[in-house]
Amino acid sequence: MPVSPSVMRVLRCAGLGERQTLFPSEGTPSLMAGEMVTFALLSLSSIIIIVNPLGATLTFVSLTSSLDHETRLKVAVESCRYALAILIAFALAGGIILQLFGITIDAFRIGGGILLFVIGMEMVYARTSRSKLTATEKYESRDAEDLSVTPLAIPMIAGPGAITTTIVLMNEATGSVPRIALILVSIVIAILLTYLMMARSDQIVSRVGQKEFRAINRLMGMLLIAIAVQFVIAGLTAAFPVLSGT
Repeated sequence: MPVSPSVMRVLRCAGLGERQTLFPSEGTPSLMAGEMVTFALLSLSSIIIIVNPLGATLTFVSLTSSLDHETRLKVAVESCRYALAILIAFALAGGIILQLFGITIDAFRIGGGILLFVIGMEMVYARTSRSKLTATEKYESRDAEDLSVTPLAIPMIAGPGAITTTIVLMNEATGSVPRIALILVSIVIAILLTYLMMARSDQIVSRVGQKEFRAINRLMGMLLIAIAVQFVIAGLTAAFPVLSGT
């Protein structure tokens, strides 16, 4: 006996028989519009926070202090271009990569949430994240002819946290073209903001002191921790439906 549309709607609302995500894919037009706005804000805020344009700019200044202005601009352009290509590539092919290694998106969501939580804690306590830039990488890059690829593009801008966030958000898009477009636009905005701050790094450094930077970094760390916890909750409830009471 076929199930009526009304019964199917009740089952969807209860979350039975469907993979749980942060945002459902169906609903009334007004509800869907509200979910799109929420998803857009989540995508933009999480990607900008994990990319951390201000932190990348301060690292850029310390690594390029001996270079002339024209060369520094070239390094900024190239590093942002490489970082953009990396994040777009993982956004479009991240699911395929996970399948090749036999990793479920729920496991990746939980692991990624834990990674983002650790990064957020390091930001709150004003410590440089090991997933961003190690002391060895920073030291070795001083004599490198090209800083664009490493350590600036990888791992400073497009580090493990940014890649993880991109893949998890793409999964939350659930195949929705508008949501996928929102994620890609968020990546472009985050990289563009990073480039603009790098290009104007002299003015930023002269106006933003260490106290201001630590305050901003800690606030962004708190937001990142909240996003990470939400990722873990979504992953656990999807992997273990009993936790959500279904």
